[in-house]
Amino acid sequence: MKRSIFYILGFIALVIFSISCVSAKKFSSLQDTSKHFMNERDAFKTDNIGLEMQNKELKARLAKLQKEADTVQKEITSAQNERDKAVDEYNKMSTKYTELQNAQEDLIKGNVKETQKLLADLQTAQANLQKKEDLLRQLGQNLDTKKASLDELTFELEKKNARLAELEKILDAQKKIVQDLKSKVSEALLGFENNGLTVTMKNGKVYVSLDEKLLFKSASWDMDANGKNALKKLAGVLEKNPDIQIMIEGHTDNVPYNPGNSQLKDNWDLSVKRSTTVIRVLLEGSNIDPKRLTAAGRSQYSPVDDHNTNEARQKNRRTEIILTPDLTELYNLINKY
Repeated sequence: MKRSIFYILGFIALVIFSISCVSAKKFSSLQDTSKHFMNERDAFKTDNIGLEMQNKELKARLAKLQKEADTVQKEITSAQNERDKAVDEYNKMSTKYTELQNAQEDLIKGNVKETQKLLADLQTAQANLQKKEDLLRQLGQNLDTKKASLDELTFELEKKNARLAELEKILDAQKKIVQDLKSKVSEALLGFENNGLTVTMKNGKVYVSLDEKLLFKSASWDMDANGKNALKKLAGVLEKNPDIQIMIEGHTDNVPYNPGNSQLKDNWDLSVKRSTTVIRVLLEGSNIDPKRLTAAGRSQYSPVDDHNTNEARQKNRRTEIILTPDLTELYNLINKY
């Protein structure tokens, strides 16, 4: 028993000595890397919002094109009615012209004044007939122009509909991937959910949130066995989904970290250290490609509860594992247009 205690004390001394040897330069590099991945995470959020805005803009533009097409169709119908009316008037004038010609022939040997009157009427009818022909020709040209405009709008509308359908199809596929991933993660972590662990879906991503009590002791980055067990189950799911990118975010409460003789300076260091600890547990004994993993520390600046109570601080002390599906196909479609 005494020998075991002696070995344990020796091991703890060795760990403390090793930790104290870590240079400030490494922690500075780790902070830079954290900032980089935070920016990258924010860029993903911006991309996702941009995609949703573009989807809404496409729908608005489609509605506008449909409205314009309806207006052109009404104009075409009106033009066709005008043309039909002009044709009817033309036919009436043509009949009258023929009747006048016949009357002229019958009376050509009769009263000269009557003949002159008939000639004047005939000339007037002929002039009116020419005007109707010109009007009919103009209406026909306008109708052709309106039809061409309608065809162009219809073609543009079909193109926008096709693009929107393709975009919605890919968005639905991405949503299904996220939903399936959430189901797999929830199934693997069934024994831990509502016991310090939650699995949610937000902004096209799956969030696995682990309370501090499940992973670490207060102000420590040494992981409990129960937390390791949960992460090993999660690693099994991540191995089978190689297209999923993994971001680990460490979060603390707003109580200043008191490191004492520790190598860590503040809550920033503690949050980053916890995220890297989670990464090492996920990689240990698994086939997960390290390139898929990103470590980030958010310190106290991304709380889930802003109240200054013990309960709120307990909620804020957490580690979030954010799983993002591959959006390459969606980005390629957007860049295509």
